[in-house]
Amino acid sequence: MQATQTRADGLKREFKVVVPAAELETKLAGELSGLKDRVRINGFRPGKVPMAHLRKLYGRAVMADVVQNTVNEANRKIIEDNSLKLANEPKVTLSEDKDEVEAVMEAKGDLAYTVALEILPAFQLKDLSDVAITRETAEVTDAEVDEALARMARQNRAFTTKAEGEAAATGDRVTIDFVGTIDGEPFEGGSSEGVQVEIGSGGFIPGFEEQLVGAKAGDDVTVNATFPDEYPAKQLAGKAASFAVKVKEVASAAEVTVDEDFAKGFGLESLDKLKEAVRASIERDYTAQSRRKVKKVLLDALDAKYDFELPPSLVEQEFAGVWRQVENDMKQTGRTFADDETTEDEAKAEYQRIAERRVRLGLVLAEIGEQAAVKVSDDEVTQAVVERARQFPGQEKLVWDYYRKNPQALAEVRAPIFEEKVVDHILTQVAVTDNVVSREALFADEDSESDGEEGKGAKEEGKAAPKKASRAKKKDSA
Repeated sequence: MQATQTRADGLKREFKVVVPAAELETKLAGELSGLKDRVRINGFRPGKVPMAHLRKLYGRAVMADVVQNTVNEANRKIIEDNSLKLANEPKVTLSEDKDEVEAVMEAKGDLAYTVALEILPAFQLKDLSDVAITRETAEVTDAEVDEALARMARQNRAFTTKAEGEAAATGDRVTIDFVGTIDGEPFEGGSSEGVQVEIGSGGFIPGFEEQLVGAKAGDDVTVNATFPDEYPAKQLAGKAASFAVKVKEVASAAEVTVDEDFAKGFGLESLDKLKEAVRASIERDYTAQSRRKVKKVLLDALDAKYDFELPPSLVEQEFAGVWRQVENDMKQTGRTFADDETTEDEAKAEYQRIAERRVRLGLVLAEIGEQAAVKVSDDEVTQAVVERARQFPGQEKLVWDYYRKNPQALAEVRAPIFEEKVVDHILTQVAVTDNVVSREALFADEDSESDGEEGKGAKEEGKAAPKKASRAKKKDSA
């Protein structure tokens, strides 16, 4: 096999490969020889089939495998000999000349093809000793625990149907059917039956619940309300609607006392134990948010330090995934680019920048992780799969089998674990100052920030990618 490099342009490489016909013949003969002892052909004893007859029957099919294996072996050798790290699978171009193809299939002509490679960029890791970041944290107060308990009490209240003729009041639950219209015409999603509305809960558009106060079971009520300007379904935002409501039931809520019996209803032995559990749950939320924010700050610092050529295919793949999500979000919400005071071209340019940033950060994290010998154990992957399976009660075995039989899916589980471990490693290399803030400050601007970088990618662990695409005008955190 002879491989000659014909192109070295940036991250692109191309090689011309020639495999002599004699080498193909040797490989074909070897494969047929091994086949002779396995096949059963009428008229011949096992192992006694003439090679010429085998070649006539199976030669073309076996040669197709020989060519594929030869190409794979040659490509592996090129990659190893040149110490290349690929960004994507090799792109092989075989001859389309029928006579040349026929000669190769008969092992009478050389196998000649070109292979195009896209490699990962080589770059030096930067010194991080000058990086100083602030990690915001928040402490759980007794008042927050009490608020959470009160919320739990409200959510677990029992409702009792009111006597016939009793009117609904704030805090009551009414069961209704309704048909909504705008300018006299019904609209999609504007009608439903058997809907439970807790008056005063704020679960419906402004002004809807309040107009049910005083209604009795059996009443027909007309409710007029306006959809908020920021309503997710753009076609309804700011529109005035009229709802023909049929009240089917009015129920009052029983008072719930947060005491020892209340705690036992949650399987805990005492109110103190319930408070401890609630506090721990809030602390986990605060810790997770603190982690998201410090990770974003850290990634911003890394992004400012690196600028190198990126593999076009990785950027294209990242952009395609993000843009597909943007289009899906717009379709579901009915929003347009004009609603976000931008154009499709401007949005694409912004998301192209985001895709480039994420690919760059992914490569940086992968390189840092490799040099730091960061590893993800099989036990860690197994635990992550178990956690995912638990999200599908009754289907745990199906989920488990899916990951067990799908190496690509397992790689997608491993990647975010690797990324988080790399981030942990980097945080030990930079100056981190903790700053205690209020809950409001900790969660400020949460909607305009993604949940950090969710690792994914088959080629390199730690490739940063979005959990979901944000709107075009929102600040990217990747």
